[in-house]
Amino acid sequence: MTPQIRRILVVLAAITATLAIGTVGYVVVADYPWFDAFYMAAITMTTVGYGEVRPLGHAGRVFNSVFLILSASTLLLAMGVMTQTIIELQFGNLLEKRRSKKMIANLKNHYIICGFGRVGRGAANELRQAGASLVIIDRREERVEWAMRSGYLACLGDSTRDETLKEVQIHTAAGLIAALATDADNLFAVISAKTLNSRIRVAARAAEEEAERKMRQVGADSVFAPYVMTGTRLAQSLLKPHVHQFLDFATTSIGLNVRIEQLEVSVHSDLQGKSLADLRIRSELKVIVLAIRRANGDMLFNPPAEAIIETSDYLIVMGEPDPLRRLEARVAGGPA
Repeated sequence: MTPQIRRILVVLAAITATLAIGTVGYVVVADYPWFDAFYMAAITMTTVGYGEVRPLGHAGRVFNSVFLILSASTLLLAMGVMTQTIIELQFGNLLEKRRSKKMIANLKNHYIICGFGRVGRGAANELRQAGASLVIIDRREERVEWAMRSGYLACLGDSTRDETLKEVQIHTAAGLIAALATDADNLFAVISAKTLNSRIRVAARAAEEEAERKMRQVGADSVFAPYVMTGTRLAQSLLKPHVHQFLDFATTSIGLNVRIEQLEVSVHSDLQGKSLADLRIRSELKVIVLAIRRANGDMLFNPPAEAIIETSDYLIVMGEPDPLRRLEARVAGGPA
């Protein structure tokens, strides 16, 4: 519960308690019926000046004087607290947006997520767990506020417009995920992203096969059709349950502490020019090399022991987190 919500609840409790005191007081002191007592307490507290509901004796007027001061003070205090809360919320949002905008302006090698729906939220969570910098774009204000409350940098705007993409520093971004509601919007986002930054990697969501083909034609590096993929995985879970379970283990770490990573061989790495047999990656580091993607784009699956590792190769490896980190350090040219 936020401090502002807690403050509002305290104010409502104070008003309710004051009305209750007034109602009970008029019943006990002035012998009012319960409804008349509540009505008298309400008009006294709000100072509308309707006059006494029923004639008050000396004791009733003494109580009424005390209650008038108490209720008016409570109401004025409540108005002050509510005003303060509103100002804090308005200025707090303004300051948060200004701070977010400044941080977005300094982003480099980050990822842009277009759309914060279910697909976008899943992608954002995965990138955050990987420690990547990211910024979210959505045209719905409530989703942008939701993203900011969740700790993300977010921007209100249309992902298909060049001005919005420039605002989130697309020229220095490493990748973009188009997860908008329609294929047309995702297609425009892909076109805009590739036009503004030809080097950026783009992954897009597509509902129709025709849209998937068009997105690849305009430069999308990866296109995913959620409905087709879900249907395929459902069928595989029945036809090949053990294969399906292994893929879940390897890609989501459910029930098994292993991951699949891609590691680029740096020019400073001591791995270059050596074979897998010489490096003994599997026996010493306990990491399995599933494939090697050569610099020219060729993919060598299940590489033999005599396969030579070269600069700018990507090693597709699987293993536990600690061995993977040690291998990553060597691949990058640092100490093991």
